[in-house]
Amino acid sequence: MSQNRSEQMVNRLRNFQAAAPDIEASAVVSVDGLIIASALPQGVEEDRVSAMSAAMLSLGERIAGELGRGGLEQVYIKGDSGFILLTAVGEEAVLTALARQEAKLGLIFLEMRRAAEDLAKLVG
Repeated sequence: MSQNRSEQMVNRLRNFQAAAPDIEASAVVSVDGLIIASALPQGVEEDRVSAMSAAMLSLGERIAGELGRGGLEQVYIKGDSGFILLTAVGEEAVLTALARQEAKLGLIFLEMRRAAEDLAKLVG
C-alpha cells in the first residue's frame, strides 16, 4: 500500500528522530509558518512550533544577508533545557528539531542534512 506525501514525511521525521535519539521533536514547516508534517510529542503545540520556526527562519535570513554571511543554512538556539535547530528544506520549507541539552550536535546536524535532502523531494 502506497503512502501519501504527508505520511512519507512523517515517517521520515520519525526515522530522523530514531537515528538521533536526543531529538525530542521535529517538524517540517512552510516558510509562511504552516505545519507540513510533524512528529511532535503530546503537549507540544504544532501552531506554536510552526509560528516560531517561521519567525526564526525569517530573522535568520535577514541577519545572514544584512551581515554579509550569504544564504542561511542553519539556525541554532541553545537554551537552558536544550536546543532548537532549523535547517532549510528546499526553498519553501524548514526542518525544525528540538533536542535535549546533552545532545551530540554533530550527529544531529548530519542527520538533519540527510533528512532535509529526503524531505525536499517530498515537499517540492
